[in-house]
Amino acid sequence: MKRKFKDAASVSLASLKPHWKAVVAGVGVLITIASILYTNNLVEQLREGESRQIKIYASSLEFLANESESNFILIFDQIVRANHTIPVILTDQSGNPEDYKNLSKADAMEDEEEKKRYLLAEVAEMKLQREPISITLKDQQNNIYGYKYIYYKNSFLLNELRFYPYIQLSVIAIFGMITFMVINSLKKAEQNRVWVGMAKETAHQLGTPLSSLMAWSEYFKELYPERVEELIEFDKDVDRLKIITDRFSSIGSEPQLEEHNLTEAIEEIVSYLQKRISKKITFSIASYPNSNLKSWINPSLFAWVIENLCKNAVDAMDGKGSIAIQIIRTNGGQIAIDVEDTGRGIAKSKLNDVFQPGFTTKKRGWGLGLALAKRIIEEYHKGKIFVKESEVQKGTTFRIYLRE
Repeated sequence: MKRKFKDAASVSLASLKPHWKAVVAGVGVLITIASILYTNNLVEQLREGESRQIKIYASSLEFLANESESNFILIFDQIVRANHTIPVILTDQSGNPEDYKNLSKADAMEDEEEKKRYLLAEVAEMKLQREPISITLKDQQNNIYGYKYIYYKNSFLLNELRFYPYIQLSVIAIFGMITFMVINSLKKAEQNRVWVGMAKETAHQLGTPLSSLMAWSEYFKELYPERVEELIEFDKDVDRLKIITDRFSSIGSEPQLEEHNLTEAIEEIVSYLQKRISKKITFSIASYPNSNLKSWINPSLFAWVIENLCKNAVDAMDGKGSIAIQIIRTNGGQIAIDVEDTGRGIAKSKLNDVFQPGFTTKKRGWGLGLALAKRIIEEYHKGKIFVKESEVQKGTTFRIYLRE
């Protein structure tokens, strides 16, 4: 039962995130499409309504215009001018504007020639949007003696309504983004408190047995002075536990950064690891353009990162292979550290999840090593860590950027 629970706990929660993101994105797309379709349908109905309204105006004008010219002018004033939303221009048979409505720019023009040019330009634009409605003029003998045309275009309200869903969705998107940022910030703050609390408690719990081991070491040295040499490795491991305790104590506190030679720092880390891992693992360390590249680091926390990367590489190679560490000054002036292994590699579908807490490809483990490494490099050292490249069954290369 315990084994089953642990397997369930070790499942990467991060691997579920893409599915939830896809669901949320899918729902968002459906809402967007539905909103646009609904608004476009509403716009089309209003467009047809405006068209019918203008046709009624035209029919009324045509009927009354053939009764008398005075009636025509009177009805134009009462019917067409009663419209307060649809831009309308009445022209003669030659297309010269005779009257207009709902063109505020024309109302503001005092120069008649300028107004005429503006109205002619509006007529040309209206003609592109809709076919004009013609009014047939007849004399008392029912003979056609001329035409008038009514040009019109979408009302301001109709144009605004057409863009409404995009404005609405933009507002919703901005609100959603702000909400997401606030929630993400609160979640991150809560995670930080959990991380810090866990680290401090771990350091506290290690303190008591560590003090006891140090005391036993001194006791055995006094009891068996002839075997002091044999206790040296024991002391090294005790010192190692002290370093680990200091690391956990440093989580949540502002670490002290010091300028260090990176080649020397990494060689010291690798020297410690080589004695405690498989002899079938080979290490190589190279520095370009020279071995004097320095950066501001916290030695203890930086060593934790390199150890995590190397231990993960050892696990990925099943205890047999090579780890190549390169320290490079890039063209941009940054210091880059590549940790390359010849292990199983990481599938492309999982590359975005490797630094998520809980992600692990091992049968055992909580998947916290790389999450801690990312926190140490990016938050404490103001650098960057990512998977530079990875190919299944060929190996993985992690890259770290540090400030000089």
